[in-house]
Amino acid sequence: MADDDAPGALNQGTENAALSDALAAEHAAVWGYGVVGGALGENARSQAEDAESAHRAVRDQVSALLAGRKADVVDAQGAYALPFPVLSAVDAAALGVVLEEGVAKAWVRVLDQAAERSTRELAVGTLSATELRAVAWRVAAGKTPVTTPFPGLPPK
Repeated sequence: MADDDAPGALNQGTENAALSDALAAEHAAVWGYGVVGGALGENARSQAEDAESAHRAVRDQVSALLAGRKADVVDAQGAYALPFPVLSAVDAAALGVVLEEGVAKAWVRVLDQAAERSTRELAVGTLSATELRAVAWRVAAGKTPVTTPFPGLPPK
Protein backbone atom coordinates (compact mmCIF):
# COMPACT_ATOMS: atom_id res chain seq x y z
CA MET A 1 0.00 0.00 0.00
CA ALA A 2 1.45 3.38 -0.99
CA ASP A 3 2.01 6.01 1.68
CA ASP A 4 -0.62 8.28 0.13
CA ASP A 5 -3.18 5.45 0.10
CA ALA A 6 -2.95 4.71 3.83
CA PRO A 7 -6.21 4.38 5.73
CA GLY A 8 -7.18 7.67 7.28
CA ALA A 9 -5.03 9.65 4.85
CA LEU A 10 -6.23 13.21 4.45
CA ASN A 11 -8.01 14.09 1.25
CA GLN A 12 -6.94 16.49 -1.44
CA GLY A 13 -9.71 18.94 -0.48
CA THR A 14 -8.21 19.60 2.94
CA GLU A 15 -4.77 19.76 1.39
CA ASN A 16 -5.97 22.31 -1.17
CA ALA A 17 -7.57 24.42 1.55
CA ALA A 18 -4.29 24.49 3.47
CA LEU A 19 -2.39 25.31 0.28
CA SER A 20 -4.80 28.18 -0.37
CA ASP A 21 -4.05 29.57 3.08
CA ALA A 22 -0.32 29.21 2.42
CA LEU A 23 -0.78 30.99 -0.90
CA ALA A 24 -2.51 33.88 0.88
CA ALA A 25 0.42 34.05 3.32
CA GLU A 26 2.89 34.06 0.42
CA HIS A 27 0.98 36.95 -1.22
CA ALA A 28 1.19 38.90 2.05
CA ALA A 29 4.91 38.20 2.36
CA VAL A 30 5.60 39.38 -1.19
CA TRP A 31 3.73 42.62 -0.46
CA GLY A 32 5.35 43.02 2.95
CA TYR A 33 8.85 42.70 1.57
CA GLY A 34 8.21 45.79 -0.52
CA VAL A 35 7.75 47.64 2.77
CA VAL A 36 10.80 45.98 4.32
CA GLY A 37 13.01 46.86 1.37
CA GLY A 38 11.74 50.43 1.31
CA ALA A 39 12.86 50.97 4.91
CA LEU A 40 16.33 49.48 4.47
CA GLY A 41 19.43 51.23 3.26
CA GLU A 42 20.88 50.46 -0.15
CA ASN A 43 23.43 47.99 1.28
CA ALA A 44 20.85 45.94 3.21
CA ARG A 45 18.10 45.95 0.59
CA SER A 46 19.34 42.81 -1.19
CA GLN A 47 18.27 40.63 1.76
CA ALA A 48 14.68 41.84 1.35
CA GLU A 49 14.85 41.46 -2.43
CA ASP A 50 16.10 37.87 -2.09
CA ALA A 51 13.33 37.05 0.40
CA GLU A 52 10.70 38.60 -1.86
CA SER A 53 11.99 36.59 -4.83
CA ALA A 54 11.87 33.38 -2.80
CA HIS A 55 8.28 34.05 -1.76
CA ARG A 56 7.32 34.93 -5.35
CA ALA A 57 8.73 31.60 -6.52
CA VAL A 58 6.78 29.63 -3.90
CA ARG A 59 3.66 31.72 -4.59
CA ASP A 60 3.90 30.92 -8.30
CA GLN A 61 4.51 27.23 -7.62
CA VAL A 62 1.49 26.94 -5.32
CA SER A 63 -0.70 28.94 -7.72
CA ALA A 64 0.21 26.57 -10.56
CA LEU A 65 -0.35 23.53 -8.34
CA LEU A 66 -3.81 24.68 -7.30
CA ALA A 67 -4.74 25.72 -10.85
CA GLY A 68 -3.63 22.30 -12.11
CA ARG A 69 -5.95 20.69 -9.59
CA LYS A 70 -8.82 22.97 -10.70
CA ALA A 71 -8.92 24.37 -7.16
CA ASP A 72 -9.54 28.00 -6.29
CA VAL A 73 -6.42 30.14 -6.59
CA VAL A 74 -6.46 32.91 -4.00
CA ASP A 75 -5.68 36.36 -5.40
CA ALA A 76 -3.41 38.85 -3.69
CA GLN A 77 -5.05 41.75 -1.88
CA GLY A 78 -4.35 45.28 -3.02
CA ALA A 79 -2.71 46.06 0.32
CA TYR A 80 -2.22 44.50 3.73
CA ALA A 81 -2.33 45.96 7.22
CA LEU A 82 1.04 46.28 8.88
CA PRO A 83 1.32 45.00 12.47
CA PHE A 84 3.30 48.13 13.46
CA PRO A 85 4.78 51.22 11.80
CA VAL A 86 7.97 50.56 9.86
CA LEU A 87 10.09 53.65 10.50
CA SER A 88 13.63 52.26 10.65
CA ALA A 89 15.86 49.43 9.53
CA VAL A 90 15.23 47.67 12.86
CA ASP A 91 11.47 47.95 12.29
CA ALA A 92 11.97 46.57 8.77
CA ALA A 93 13.92 43.59 10.14
CA ALA A 94 11.20 43.00 12.76
CA LEU A 95 8.61 43.02 9.97
CA GLY A 96 10.74 40.47 8.11
CA VAL A 97 10.48 38.24 11.18
CA VAL A 98 6.69 38.67 11.29
CA LEU A 99 6.37 37.86 7.58
CA GLU A 100 8.48 34.71 7.83
CA GLU A 101 6.70 33.53 10.98
CA GLY A 102 3.32 34.09 9.32
CA VAL A 103 4.35 32.07 6.29
CA ALA A 104 5.79 29.33 8.53
CA LYS A 105 2.50 29.09 10.42
CA ALA A 106 0.61 28.58 7.16
CA TRP A 107 3.06 25.95 5.94
CA VAL A 108 2.84 24.00 9.20
CA ARG A 109 -0.87 23.68 8.47
CA VAL A 110 -0.05 22.45 4.95
CA LEU A 111 2.28 19.86 6.46
CA ASP A 112 -0.48 18.78 8.84
CA GLN A 113 -3.13 18.56 6.10
CA ALA A 114 -0.97 17.17 3.28
CA ALA A 115 -2.39 14.16 1.50
CA GLU A 116 0.46 13.80 -0.99
CA ARG A 117 4.15 13.20 -0.41
CA SER A 118 5.11 15.98 -2.85
CA THR A 119 3.07 18.45 -0.82
CA ARG A 120 4.78 17.37 2.40
CA GLU A 121 8.16 17.79 0.73
CA LEU A 122 7.20 21.27 -0.48
CA ALA A 123 6.01 22.19 3.02
CA VAL A 124 9.18 20.97 4.74
CA GLY A 125 11.41 22.75 2.22
CA THR A 126 9.46 25.98 2.55
CA LEU A 127 9.45 25.80 6.35
CA SER A 128 13.22 25.33 6.38
CA ALA A 129 13.74 28.29 4.06
CA THR A 130 11.43 30.54 6.08
CA GLU A 131 13.28 29.76 9.29
CA LEU A 132 16.65 30.50 7.71
CA ARG A 133 15.39 33.90 6.57
CA ALA A 134 13.72 34.52 9.93
CA VAL A 135 17.00 33.86 11.75
CA ALA A 136 18.75 36.52 9.68
CA TRP A 137 15.92 39.01 10.32
CA ARG A 138 15.92 38.24 14.06
CA VAL A 139 19.64 38.96 14.20
CA ALA A 140 19.14 42.25 12.31
CA ALA A 141 16.26 43.21 14.61
CA GLY A 142 18.20 42.33 17.77
CA LYS A 143 15.67 39.67 18.79
CA THR A 144 16.56 36.68 20.93
CA PRO A 145 16.52 33.81 20.70
CA VAL A 146 17.45 33.92 17.03
CA THR A 147 16.24 30.40 16.28
CA THR A 148 12.89 28.71 16.72
CA PRO A 149 12.88 25.01 17.63
CA PHE A 150 9.70 24.32 15.67
CA PRO A 151 9.02 27.03 13.07
CA GLY A 152 5.36 27.82 12.60
CA LEU A 153 4.22 26.31 15.87
CA PRO A 154 3.19 28.45 18.83
CA PRO A 155 5.84 28.75 21.57
CA LYS A 156 5.29 26.60 24.63
